[in-house]
Amino acid sequence: MSEILTLDCVIVGGGVVGLAIARELAVAGREVVLLETEPMTGSITSARNSEVIHAGLYYPTGSLKAELCVAGKHRLYDYCRERDIPHRRCGKLVVASSEAEVGYLEKLLKQAEANGVDDCYLSDAAELARMEPRIRGYAALVSSSTGIIDSHRLMEAYAADIEAHGGAIVLNSPVLAGELLNDAVRLSVGGRDPVEIEAKLVVNAAGLNAWAVSEGLTGLDSKTMPERHYAKGCYFSLAGRAPAARLIYPVPEPGGLGVHLTLDLAGQARFGPDVEWVETIDYDVDPRRADRFYAAIRRYWPDLPDGALQPAYSGMRPKVVGPNGGGGGDFVIQGPEATGHPAYAALYGIESPGLTASMAIAERVARLAL
Repeated sequence: MSEILTLDCVIVGGGVVGLAIARELAVAGREVVLLETEPMTGSITSARNSEVIHAGLYYPTGSLKAELCVAGKHRLYDYCRERDIPHRRCGKLVVASSEAEVGYLEKLLKQAEANGVDDCYLSDAAELARMEPRIRGYAALVSSSTGIIDSHRLMEAYAADIEAHGGAIVLNSPVLAGELLNDAVRLSVGGRDPVEIEAKLVVNAAGLNAWAVSEGLTGLDSKTMPERHYAKGCYFSLAGRAPAARLIYPVPEPGGLGVHLTLDLAGQARFGPDVEWVETIDYDVDPRRADRFYAAIRRYWPDLPDGALQPAYSGMRPKVVGPNGGGGGDFVIQGPEATGHPAYAALYGIESPGLTASMAIAERVARLAL
């Protein structure tokens, strides 16, 4: 039998949330090793999103998404300034494309205020036209604290903090199986140099693979795991100049926030994601989906030229509620009490606004697990 490596804390998953958790624990003085299956960190879900810093408008008051998005937003903006991470507080407009949708904006404003977002207001069609002359609508909800961020630079900063506080990031290291012991977790880790690890704390932050990691742990009660659903979202890029200086969102649809306009830090526009409920993971973008995009975008930008959209990329969102349940669902963050084991914590359904909330999620996990 090969020698077993004994460690303090092991984080499984090197996306933005796993990195944030590893950073939080390392800064707190724990010995931390992060295991990432891929050859680089942040190359799956964290690399396939809109790179938006969300304000916290949509989520039910009292939910983890609402609480951690608002708290995480403030921490993230502070961290970006401290670490010189490229970002911009560009603002966002949620546009009502019909009179019937104006009532939704009024409800959304109340929801935002209940969540502690105090910088939103309603604008009428005339003000909307002055703010964004190429965008059309009956009214808009203005969110001043929405922004955009270079997510890769953010993850690089998290990784640098981990290593600066004595932590280690080990790539190409998939967790193959494991076992819950009395007061530790044993993991079988593959890769070029397979190893058996015994850790005082394991945090499963594996994103899309979080369920598979938990399913591979002998001794874990399967009833602790929530439902698993995959929502695929495709993005299309725009050939030509962006039609707005702010992010433009429609009224949300089940499972997502609708086909919205986002910007990168260079000012290039992209649209998406849409929502497609799938059983398996793939990242192909079907060019035929553009037909639906043109129709959705022209509700708020009627002058979108034919042929202006080009397939860009897609992302997969791990969800704990499927389409029959409305496609919503909260973050599931389980400390040892919820998993039923003193050395195991697990996160499921960490989708948007996971990037925005990453530092607040990490703080929550640290409180549950320390």
